[in-house]
Amino acid sequence: MRTFIIVFTSLLLWPACKKTDDGAGATASERVYVSDENSGVVVVIDAAKDEVIARIPVGKRPRGIRVSPDGAHVLVALSGSPKSPPGTDPATLPPVDRAADGIGLIDVSSMKLTRVLESGQDPELFDVTRDGKWLWASNEETAEASLIDVASGKVVRRTGVGEEPEGVGIHPDGKHVYVANERDNSISVFDVESGADVARVPVCLRPRSIAFSPDGQRAFSACEESHSVAVIDAQTRTAAGSIDLPGEGVRPMGLAVAADGRKLYASGGRGRTVHVIDLAASPPRVEKTIENVGERPWGIGVATKANKLYTANGGSGDVTVMDPATGEVLRRIAVGGSPWGIAVR
Repeated sequence: MRTFIIVFTSLLLWPACKKTDDGAGATASERVYVSDENSGVVVVIDAAKDEVIARIPVGKRPRGIRVSPDGAHVLVALSGSPKSPPGTDPATLPPVDRAADGIGLIDVSSMKLTRVLESGQDPELFDVTRDGKWLWASNEETAEASLIDVASGKVVRRTGVGEEPEGVGIHPDGKHVYVANERDNSISVFDVESGADVARVPVCLRPRSIAFSPDGQRAFSACEESHSVAVIDAQTRTAAGSIDLPGEGVRPMGLAVAADGRKLYASGGRGRTVHVIDLAASPPRVEKTIENVGERPWGIGVATKANKLYTANGGSGDVTVMDPATGEVLRRIAVGGSPWGIAVR
């Protein structure tokens, strides 16, 4: 889907690293990194104060965003394909700039873009192996996923997946990659090293993102057009049902899992909602729905130490801060542009 599109992001969180210097002589607190698709920047928010502390220029159409496993870098997907909302006449679009495609690498200490890795065409979402050496990125326009060597910055392998791949997640065992295929309503599972097919799992309509339970027993995907979250048995790699999300106009996008693995948070897109799902229940169920979050909440992330939940609201140009326990909206942080993905360090 070549529109404004979560994380989605995001959408999985790497474990918090030890405190490091933030480049300004102070000890770093948790930081929330927000990709702004329209402005070509990553906005940095201090999670303790919920204030914008930096805007880092990165390139065209930053969307998917993650923190490296060692916490030293933030990575962001960049694309030279013009933004094309539904109903757009292709003749009115600006020219494609393939030279702008890549995965930007931000140095956390200096808060500057230091490198751009190859990525394949129009990268949208990606995930990083636990050793930080490799990335798998989705290439929506070519129905592929690309394996990227971080050290060389080069694409070393491509594998075919389903139509319009978007969400990407590396299973906690580090052996398999899951890719959500929007157009054919499936999840591709393949070997993390070879790219060889392992399974193709049918799920609900238009899956957008991937998340896992910390124990690796289950995978989840937000299904935009069926207003639900798909549940996948990650041991058998088969569909294990879905969780319906209540509310008018709900079109789920991003997913984030609490650090203790007991809650799954889903952003509701045009429904202006966030859904708190109890994973300890059998079967998992919606525990509460947070309403009036913002216009089109997409990317979603959890700041564990600050005990806060964040969404990137592309339609209202802001980031919403919530108390995940009570569902209370604590603050709306104006960032401008079109916030897309969220990563927390």
